[in-house]
Amino acid sequence: MAQAVPTPATPTGARTGAGPGTPRRTTPDVFGKRTHLLTKWAMPVVTALVYGYWVASVRRHGGPITGWNLLIGFMSVLAFAVLYFVVRAVARRLPREGHAALWGAFAGSALGFLYSGSGVAMFTCILASLLLAGAVTAALVYHYYTRRDAPPQETRADRTT
Repeated sequence: MAQAVPTPATPTGARTGAGPGTPRRTTPDVFGKRTHLLTKWAMPVVTALVYGYWVASVRRHGGPITGWNLLIGFMSVLAFAVLYFVVRAVARRLPREGHAALWGAFAGSALGFLYSGSGVAMFTCILASLLLAGAVTAALVYHYYTRRDAPPQETRADRTT
Protein backbone atom coordinates (compact mmCIF):
# COMPACT_ATOMS: atom_id res chain seq x y z
CA MET A 1 0.00 0.00 0.00
CA ALA A 2 1.37 3.43 -0.93
CA GLN A 3 1.64 6.19 1.62
CA ALA A 4 1.97 9.91 1.10
CA VAL A 5 5.40 11.36 1.79
CA PRO A 6 5.39 14.56 3.85
CA THR A 7 6.55 17.61 1.94
CA PRO A 8 9.75 19.24 3.14
CA ALA A 9 8.35 22.77 3.04
CA THR A 10 6.53 24.05 6.11
CA PRO A 11 4.92 27.42 6.85
CA THR A 12 7.84 28.37 9.10
CA GLY A 13 10.49 27.21 6.67
CA ALA A 14 11.87 24.82 9.26
CA ARG A 15 13.00 22.18 6.80
CA THR A 16 13.52 24.24 3.67
CA GLY A 17 17.14 24.12 2.58
CA ALA A 18 18.17 22.10 5.60
CA GLY A 19 21.28 20.17 4.79
CA PRO A 20 23.05 17.55 6.86
CA GLY A 21 24.89 20.15 8.98
CA THR A 22 22.00 22.55 9.44
CA PRO A 23 20.16 22.33 12.77
CA ARG A 24 16.40 22.03 12.39
CA ARG A 25 13.72 23.90 14.20
CA THR A 26 11.73 21.64 16.43
CA THR A 27 8.99 24.10 17.29
CA PRO A 28 7.06 26.40 14.96
CA ASP A 29 7.53 30.13 15.21
CA VAL A 30 4.08 31.34 16.26
CA PHE A 31 4.96 35.03 16.57
CA GLY A 32 5.80 37.35 13.72
CA LYS A 33 8.94 39.40 13.19
CA ARG A 34 7.30 42.51 14.62
CA THR A 35 6.47 40.73 17.89
CA HIS A 36 10.02 39.41 18.21
CA LEU A 37 11.46 42.88 17.54
CA LEU A 38 9.16 44.44 20.13
CA THR A 39 10.09 41.80 22.70
CA LYS A 40 13.79 42.20 21.92
CA TRP A 41 13.64 45.86 22.95
CA ALA A 42 10.77 45.94 25.46
CA MET A 43 11.92 43.10 27.71
CA PRO A 44 15.26 44.73 28.71
CA VAL A 45 13.56 48.08 29.29
CA VAL A 46 10.83 46.60 31.48
CA THR A 47 13.40 44.51 33.36
CA ALA A 48 15.53 47.61 33.91
CA LEU A 49 12.53 49.54 35.26
CA VAL A 50 11.73 46.75 37.71
CA TYR A 51 15.39 46.56 38.75
CA GLY A 52 15.59 50.34 39.28
CA TYR A 53 12.45 50.35 41.39
CA TRP A 54 13.83 47.47 43.43
CA VAL A 55 17.16 49.26 43.99
CA ALA A 56 15.35 52.43 45.08
CA SER A 57 13.08 50.56 47.48
CA VAL A 58 15.99 48.64 49.04
CA ARG A 59 18.05 51.83 49.44
CA ARG A 60 15.37 53.77 51.28
CA HIS A 61 15.09 51.08 54.01
CA GLY A 62 11.34 51.59 54.43
CA GLY A 63 11.66 55.35 54.85
CA PRO A 64 10.03 58.11 52.84
CA ILE A 65 10.69 58.51 49.12
CA THR A 66 13.18 61.31 48.54
CA GLY A 67 14.75 62.98 45.52
CA TRP A 68 18.02 61.12 46.05
CA ASN A 69 16.10 57.87 46.22
CA LEU A 70 14.44 58.61 42.87
CA LEU A 71 17.80 59.60 41.40
CA ILE A 72 19.46 56.34 42.42
CA GLY A 73 16.49 54.43 41.00
CA PHE A 74 16.62 56.20 37.63
CA MET A 75 20.40 55.90 37.42
CA SER A 76 20.09 52.19 38.16
CA VAL A 77 17.54 51.84 35.36
CA LEU A 78 19.86 53.59 32.96
CA ALA A 79 22.94 51.60 33.98
CA PHE A 80 21.10 48.27 33.90
CA ALA A 81 19.60 48.91 30.46
CA VAL A 82 22.88 50.10 28.93
CA LEU A 83 24.83 47.18 30.39
CA TYR A 84 22.16 44.71 29.28
CA PHE A 85 22.36 45.92 25.67
CA VAL A 86 26.17 45.93 25.74
CA VAL A 87 26.32 42.40 27.18
CA ARG A 88 23.80 41.18 24.62
CA ALA A 89 25.81 42.71 21.75
CA VAL A 90 29.18 41.42 22.97
CA ALA A 91 27.97 37.96 24.02
CA ARG A 92 26.91 37.07 20.48
CA ARG A 93 30.51 37.22 19.32
CA LEU A 94 31.86 34.95 22.05
CA PRO A 95 32.07 31.16 22.15
CA ARG A 96 29.57 29.25 24.25
CA GLU A 97 31.62 29.32 27.47
CA GLY A 98 32.41 33.03 27.18
CA HIS A 99 28.80 33.81 26.37
CA ALA A 100 27.63 31.96 29.47
CA ALA A 101 30.33 33.50 31.69
CA LEU A 102 29.47 37.04 30.55
CA TRP A 103 25.77 36.60 31.35
CA GLY A 104 26.69 34.99 34.67
CA ALA A 105 28.92 37.93 35.55
CA PHE A 106 26.16 40.36 34.61
CA ALA A 107 23.60 38.57 36.79
CA GLY A 108 26.04 38.30 39.72
CA SER A 109 26.99 41.97 39.48
CA ALA A 110 23.37 43.07 39.34
CA LEU A 111 22.56 41.04 42.43
CA GLY A 112 25.68 42.28 44.22
CA PHE A 113 24.78 45.93 43.66
CA LEU A 114 21.20 45.33 44.73
CA TYR A 115 22.13 43.33 47.82
CA SER A 116 24.85 45.78 48.93
CA GLY A 117 22.23 48.51 49.32
CA SER A 118 20.51 46.59 52.09
CA GLY A 119 23.39 47.12 54.51
CA VAL A 120 24.56 43.51 54.87
CA ALA A 121 28.19 42.56 55.37
CA MET A 122 30.30 42.82 52.22
CA PHE A 123 31.38 39.16 52.49
CA THR A 124 27.74 38.05 52.38
CA CYS A 125 27.09 40.26 49.38
CA ILE A 126 30.12 38.91 47.49
CA LEU A 127 29.27 35.31 48.37
CA ALA A 128 25.68 35.66 47.15
CA SER A 129 26.87 37.33 43.92
CA LEU A 130 29.42 34.61 43.21
CA LEU A 131 26.89 31.87 43.88
CA LEU A 132 24.37 33.42 41.49
CA ALA A 133 27.03 34.07 38.84
CA GLY A 134 28.20 30.46 39.06
CA ALA A 135 24.68 29.09 38.88
CA VAL A 136 23.74 31.23 35.86
CA THR A 137 26.99 30.35 34.09
CA ALA A 138 26.54 26.62 34.72
CA ALA A 139 22.91 26.69 33.59
CA LEU A 140 23.75 28.57 30.40
CA VAL A 141 26.71 26.33 29.57
CA TYR A 142 24.40 23.35 29.91
CA HIS A 143 21.76 25.08 27.80
CA TYR A 144 24.19 26.03 25.03
CA TYR A 145 25.86 22.63 24.90
CA THR A 146 22.57 20.76 24.67
CA ARG A 147 20.71 23.05 22.26
CA ARG A 148 23.16 25.03 20.14
CA ASP A 149 24.95 23.42 17.23
CA ALA A 150 23.31 20.11 18.02
CA PRO A 151 23.24 17.59 15.20
CA PRO A 152 19.91 17.57 13.40
CA GLN A 153 17.46 15.01 14.65
CA GLU A 154 16.56 12.33 12.14
CA THR A 155 12.89 12.11 11.22
CA ARG A 156 10.92 9.32 9.65
CA ALA A 157 10.92 11.13 6.28
CA ASP A 158 14.73 11.18 6.33
CA ARG A 159 14.90 7.38 6.70
CA THR A 160 13.13 6.53 3.48
CA THR A 161 14.60 3.49 1.82
